[in-house]
Amino acid sequence: MSHITPLFLDLVRVETRLYNAVGARLRAEHGLTLGQFEFLQIIHRVDGCRVLDIVAEVAITVGAASKAVDRLVAAGWCVRVAHPHDRRSSVLRLTAEGEKVLAASGPVVEGALASLTRTVSAADREHLATTLAALRANLEADGEGQPGSSVTP
Repeated sequence: MSHITPLFLDLVRVETRLYNAVGARLRAEHGLTLGQFEFLQIIHRVDGCRVLDIVAEVAITVGAASKAVDRLVAAGWCVRVAHPHDRRSSVLRLTAEGEKVLAASGPVVEGALASLTRTVSAADREHLATTLAALRANLEADGEGQPGSSVTP
């Protein structure tokens, strides 16, 4: 086994455990999932956000993103409005309740992550953040990991 395989497996296991732990705290305190929180953040951050913007950022299918957005709409946290330049598309906007939920849940996510990573030095966290950002940028630039993307040798 190469040295990269254990690294990959550790990365996946750490991500899964962090995701589950932060998600459990968020559900307990604010009644939303970590996935919903992430979608709310994207909608808030991306001007004129469409489902396709979420698809590109999160690397999930259009169907999965659309269903997740439907759940946000049903919860009253966002709305779909007609795209000003493309009648076939809609723009996502947070409602006042969605803004409130996002603002209240952000500190919970930050606090949970700070607590769960407290044993890792600030320098190591910074190095890891830089490394992962570079890897993510390379993967995204190459179109790797998107649903339906081809396999590269």
